[in-house]
Formats: sequence, C-alpha cells, structure tokens
Amino acid sequence: MSTLIYNANIYVERGVFAEALLVGDDGKIAAVGTEAEVRAAANGNETEYDAGGRTIVPGFNDSHQHLFNTGIALAAVRLQGVTSIQEVIERSRRYIEENQPQPGEVIHGMGWNQDYFTDEHRLLTRHDLDKISTEHPIIFDRACGHILTCNTKALEMAGITTETVPNAGGAIDQENGELTGVFRENARAQVRCLMSERSLETKKRLLRTAIRHANETGVTSVQTCDVRLGDWESTLQAYEEVLNETPTVRAYHQFSFMEPKGFQAFLDKGYRTGTGNDFNRIGPLKLFVDGSLGARTALMRKPYADDPTTCGIATLTEEEIDTLVGMAVKNNCGVAIHAIGDAAVENVLNAYDKVCNGTNPLRLGIVHVQITDRPLLERFTKNDILALVQPIFLHYDTGIVEDRVGKELAATSYAFKTLVDLGVHTSFGTDSPVEDMDPIANIYCAVTRKNLRGEPEGGFHPEECLDIYQAVDAYTIESAYASFDEKVKGRLMKGYFADLVVLSDNIFTVASDDILKVKVDATMVNGRFVYERA
Repeated sequence: MSTLIYNANIYVERGVFAEALLVGDDGKIAAVGTEAEVRAAANGNETEYDAGGRTIVPGFNDSHQHLFNTGIALAAVRLQGVTSIQEVIERSRRYIEENQPQPGEVIHGMGWNQDYFTDEHRLLTRHDLDKISTEHPIIFDRACGHILTCNTKALEMAGITTETVPNAGGAIDQENGELTGVFRENARAQVRCLMSERSLETKKRLLRTAIRHANETGVTSVQTCDVRLGDWESTLQAYEEVLNETPTVRAYHQFSFMEPKGFQAFLDKGYRTGTGNDFNRIGPLKLFVDGSLGARTALMRKPYADDPTTCGIATLTEEEIDTLVGMAVKNNCGVAIHAIGDAAVENVLNAYDKVCNGTNPLRLGIVHVQITDRPLLERFTKNDILALVQPIFLHYDTGIVEDRVGKELAATSYAFKTLVDLGVHTSFGTDSPVEDMDPIANIYCAVTRKNLRGEPEGGFHPEECLDIYQAVDAYTIESAYASFDEKVKGRLMKGYFADLVVLSDNIFTVASDDILKVKVDATMVNGRFVYERA
C-alpha cells in the first residue's frame, strides 16, 4: 500500500527540507518535495498521513550493536543503573523469587558497573553473589561485556580452581590465593560454558523482543554482532525466520570468529560479505583485539595512569590479527575490529596497512576508536579506514578517562569531530546492550559532549562537538556507507527505502541541551509504520 506523507518537515540533506513524501507500493520513496509536487506524482489512492508539521528524518542505522544480546539483556536480571552492591543482591533475589528458575539453572545478569556503586567502589565478587544464591550458578556480566563475576556454585560446576590456567588473552582473578569469581576477556568462556545453548524458538522470542525495542527507538537498521562460535547457524536461522515473518528492522551481520578454523567453516558454508537480502545480510568479519576502558583491559601503549601494573589485555596477537584479516580480504569479506586502547588501534591500522594500498574497497573499519592521539587519527586517512563510534560512551567514560590514561591523551580521545574533519567515514552505534539503543541520547552526547545528567558544564573537550547535521548524518547516511547501502538507505530521496522516523520536535533547531527531550513519535520501515507512540 502506498502512503502520502504531508504537512511535514522532511530532512533531505544539510539545509534542505521538504514538505511531503510519497511512498510507493514497493516500500521505496517515489517522490519528495513540496506538497503540490508530491500530490502531482500520486495517483489519489494512497493512504494519507498528516505529520502535523513534525520533523521526519531517515531511519536510524546503528552501525555496531548486539541485537540478540539486547533481547537476552531485556530478559535477564537487569543490572543497568544499579547504584550499590546491596541493590544488585536485592534485585537479583527478587528476580529469582518472581521467575522461579529450575534447580541448577544459570541466573544470568547484565549491566552492572562498579563505578556507579556508592556503598563499595569495587568489582563484584563471588562472595557478593553467594548472598543471592548458593544453589543456582550465577553469572553477571559487567556493562562493558569484557568482565564477568560468578558465584562459588558456578566455579564448582565449571571446575575452576586456583590451578586453572586462563585462556590465552584472558585472566582469572585471585586475591590472597583465592578465586574472586572475576573473569576477564577470553577467560570468560571458561565459566560461560555453563549457559546452555538456547533453542531456536527461544532465540526467536528474544529477537522479537529486541526488534520491538529497536522499533520504539526509531532504529530501522542494525549492524549486529551475534553470529559467533557456537550454534551460529541456529542464530542465523532465527534471524531468517523472524525477519521473514515480521520484517520491521534490517540486519547486517558482523560475524565474529576469532580463530581461522571457525572462520573457515563459516566461509565453507558459502557466506561472504553481501550474502543475503535487504533485510538479512552478511556483513564483515568482527574481531576483538582488546577489552574495555572501564575494566582496564583496553590495550594501551603505556601502563594505566591509575594502575601502572597493567597495559590491558591483547585478546589477539598481531600475528593472529594479520592472519584473520588476510583470510577475510582473500575471501572478499569486510572486517570491523573492536579496538579501544591506543595500542589496539595501532595494531589494527598496522594490519590494514598490509592489505590496503591507499584504497579500501571492502570498507575495513575500526569499532570504538576511543583512546587515540592525533597521528593515529590521521592514519585513518592513509587507507580510507572507517570509524564506527559510540558517542553515548561519553556518558560514563568522561568520568574515568583522565584517571585511566591521563589528561593529555584524554584530550585527543573520543575525537569525533577530528575524524569527521579529516574526511574519515564516521558512523554511530550504541553497542547495545552495553548502552541502550536510544539514538536520541547518542546524538545528544555527540553534540554536547556531556553525560546524560548534563555534565560537565560546557562539555568534555567541546572542540570535538559535532553539529546536529553531522550527528544525524553519522547515524544515517554514514552508517549506510558502512554496509554498502548509501545509494538506498540513509537519505529521504527518490529511490531510497522508505525507512524513516517521525520526531516530536525539530531536532535541528532545538537547543542542544534540549535534544534529550525529543521523542520518537513513529517509525516506518519499508513503507510501513511499525511503531507509533501512544
């Protein structure tokens, strides 16, 4: 069914707005312009939508997140925003009481952050989790996803002792010769093995939950990292079945295989970047070469300013990075690599130098790009490397980055405007469920350089603030570029997919500090409204 949207303020490109838009039966935009121009192109049988003068932007395209994990997070013990260890304990006890899990069933939680704890400013330990239950194994992932804490029951069931050797690229914490229950980076798999593989129907249910959340937030496309070692074929099948039934978000898979054997098995099935359709398509190989800043596992060139005993953790050696990147390029696959610390970013750029020659036809990119100096940023331009960044990280990281890396290096980090000014293709994501999928909060942080409480006054290094057009474009046309879709997504122009968002206010003219007040009133995907705010 075709739709005529009128009485609107439709963002076309910087400084250019239209009054009306016509959506064809094929789910693509048939005309954009004045109301008279669009009505002249219509046949009179369209459903009409009066936008009431509201602003309409292209659908938001999250360039890096974990959609399936978002569904898991929405169903698990929700620990985002807890402000004390005691609150973790009370919320988890309440979850067990309300959900009545079976004996021996893993209690999984996500989202805690010790930097928000007001009672004790430390990581959770097994002794804290033992106060929740000694009968159920408990595994709680820190907000960053690079550290977990488990209880004593989980340690026993996983066979972990003080003599257990951590997986390469990981660490199992001990204190005074005793296990603390804290697992870092690759060692997390040694206890996460207790979490049984979910059935296809469970995966589909969790995906539907996450997709509904995407619709509510105005996210119409996700570049999502869910296809990983394990039962990845079942995960892809869940996506295929759900998106065939209810195509309300477009998925572009950043598939993650951290060793050649698993990657080769994926390739042997015929998967390559671009395989699939407009709603469910294979994207780049996703690698992780370090951890997170909050966990002090991001790989740094120099020791941490607030912990000189560590430079972080390299989850892949330089040789391993070279091998996997080489395999990808040889097989015509893109690559997107998680790199947060300056040493990690440098290692990835070095690997890309070996397979690029001043051009980047596979659109190789770096995800996060947090801790950098000016020379590292300039190196992106050598081979036109993409930057897939998360401004929402400023909400938390502005409170810790100077402590972690020192003021000088912090001043050249999260350098979004520098990247844009250098001409680097810079796209926005949230890393959901690490942070919520909400694009409005993400844009607010990019434009103001403040946390969601409006701090610090004036913004954190305001010279790196983007203007509102740059921020919206990073979330739309630049994210489309990252998935080779810039000719069909990311703009509201003739021939593009009718993926759009109706906003409650004009995000281009409201005061920067009022961006957080803007709401998503409606979301359209492929010419069909999939969400309307009550």
